[in-house]
Amino acid sequence: MEIDNLVVRYGEKAAVDGLSLTVSAGSVTAVLGPNGAGKTTTVESCEGFRRPDSGRVRVLGLDPIANHEELMPRIGVMLQEGGAWSGVRAVEMLRYVASLHAHPLDIPALVERLDLGSCGRTPYRRLSGGQKQRLSFALAILGRPEITFLDEPTTGLDPHGRREIWQLIRDLRDDGVTVVLTTHAMDEAEQLSDQVYVVSAGKVIASGTPDSLTEHHTKSLEDVYLELTAPKREN
Repeated sequence: MEIDNLVVRYGEKAAVDGLSLTVSAGSVTAVLGPNGAGKTTTVESCEGFRRPDSGRVRVLGLDPIANHEELMPRIGVMLQEGGAWSGVRAVEMLRYVASLHAHPLDIPALVERLDLGSCGRTPYRRLSGGQKQRLSFALAILGRPEITFLDEPTTGLDPHGRREIWQLIRDLRDDGVTVVLTTHAMDEAEQLSDQVYVVSAGKVIASGTPDSLTEHHTKSLEDVYLELTAPKREN
């Protein structure tokens, strides 16, 4: 995935302001930044849900807007909220999405792995926050995507659920899937990522491996992030 000088505006405000980054195939890349930094807008531009004002975006060699129909079967998307109809049951939603793909993952195995069996017949609106997260993650990987975008994938999960998602992300990378991860959990980014981009005010302000950013783990990624994104005080 390549983003070159991306600009996305909402009215007069530039939510993304000349952002550039590259994601290597078969890697886990974390995009970090404060609320309003432009992370979600950047990812939506890569998914073809937001049209850039200028700049160049290529995902799997395709333009997400011009080649949207060709790209969509090859990517997975986990939204921070939503992603299923209010009244649909979890397993029904999985079966429906599986029917849209040529070679979906095995649903019973995925249900067991993500502990969705106990809520498989529960309407989406009645699921707990953690159950919704696990279902959204399952939907994002069900179609065996070549690249998957995960927005805050472990929000609301208990420690066991969080570690299971972490392991699944590692398994995806081992299988050659490219993962783009946005998260506020610095330990998550540090544990999982091959490459980290820190975004603020619509620009990349730092990038590197977790090892290089933390100076060979002499600092935590959270400390580095807080230093980079601390509000500037006027004298």
